[in-house]
Amino acid sequence: MDTSVILVALDEEIARLQKVRALLASATNASRNTAAAAPKGPGRPKKVVEVSKPKKRQMTAEGRAKIAAAQKERWARLRRIKKA
Repeated sequence: MDTSVILVALDEEIARLQKVRALLASATNASRNTAAAAPKGPGRPKKVVEVSKPKKRQMTAEGRAKIAAAQKERWARLRRIKKA
């Protein structure tokens, strides 16, 4: 292969790579410019969305009574085991 043919091929490849690099650089600058469009100030960022607290669950009197009865039964079982 002739040296001049290799040099021409290299020059064409370099030109192509420089075009690709320019496109990538412009895309990167464009994305930086869009990020810079929203100015950032000092300090903590402002709250965006107010999150509501979940509703507290209310236990009915009947439910409390069932739990109390079950606990008393557990305590009675423990007392029976200790006496035995």
